[in-house]
Amino acid sequence: MPIQIVRNDITKMKVDAIVNAANETLLGGGGVDGCIHRAAGPALLEECRTLGGCKTGDAKVTKGHALPCRYVIHTVGPVWHGGGHGEREKLVSCYRRSLELAAELKCETVAFPLISSGVYGYPKDQALRVAMDTVGAFLADHDMTVYLVIFDKRAYEIGGKLYAHIKAYIDDRYVALHEDADLEIRRRSFLLGNASAGQKAYLPNIEAAMERCSLEELVSQVDESFSQMLLRKIDEKGMTDPACYKKANVDRKLFSKIRNNIGYKPNKPTAIAFAIALELNLKETKELLEKAGYALTHASKFDIIVEYFIEREIYDIMQINEALFAFDQSLLGG
Repeated sequence: MPIQIVRNDITKMKVDAIVNAANETLLGGGGVDGCIHRAAGPALLEECRTLGGCKTGDAKVTKGHALPCRYVIHTVGPVWHGGGHGEREKLVSCYRRSLELAAELKCETVAFPLISSGVYGYPKDQALRVAMDTVGAFLADHDMTVYLVIFDKRAYEIGGKLYAHIKAYIDDRYVALHEDADLEIRRRSFLLGNASAGQKAYLPNIEAAMERCSLEELVSQVDESFSQMLLRKIDEKGMTDPACYKKANVDRKLFSKIRNNIGYKPNKPTAIAFAIALELNLKETKELLEKAGYALTHASKFDIIVEYFIEREIYDIMQINEALFAFDQSLLGG
């Protein structure tokens, strides 16, 4: 997956490079910086002494030393002073410069902490948005997998208002689902309670026949595969293949499998990611999912959150993934 939010210890990430949220001296400090220096061993500090420090918004690279990564990219994030002192531009520069260095080093996998969101005081929801937007824009032109590593769930939050709206939306759909289930139980009870003995015996046969009929109809409608429908939708939207799979947060290798294998069925988060990339409405999304053997249901928080964004025509996969992570759900992409 090109960008993924994970809960982990960044010093244990087996990637080509990890990014250190450093201070301008590059000589170690607290938080993520201190953890990385302790895990890397004293050789990291010795190498950092040769770099002559680093300006806010810039980045410099060292070896990984005792860490499981090849490189450590040190970047200096801005201290939050209310947002009116160029903090966003400096934070964007941190991510961009780190990614540029990773590309120069031919790194295929990079892990970032949420820069400046600790003692530097950058609001976590805004810091996350900068990270997702900047990394997403960079990956539109580069093949690389980026992990945004959150050590502690308490250190992560999306906007309170958005969280509250999604939670209310989920709660409403669960209530509706339970009410629908109760109505179905009452309907069946009424039918059985008012039927004669012969009718009671006959009712299951009627329902079974209806199910067989529905199955026969579905089988007869098998025409386009998921792969065929996806490629047709890409053409209809006037998109290129790379534009689609990158917007879907899907890597090139997986897309090639889907394109070259007419019967390939992706997992559900990947199928939905393509629906988001294509900006399909809810009906079109359900049709695409059916081709992969899935459905949207109000019995799943994951499905309800996806529906929330589609109904509002919000097709920013990074924003949707932020919300899914906040509710402990799988992320979109593949």
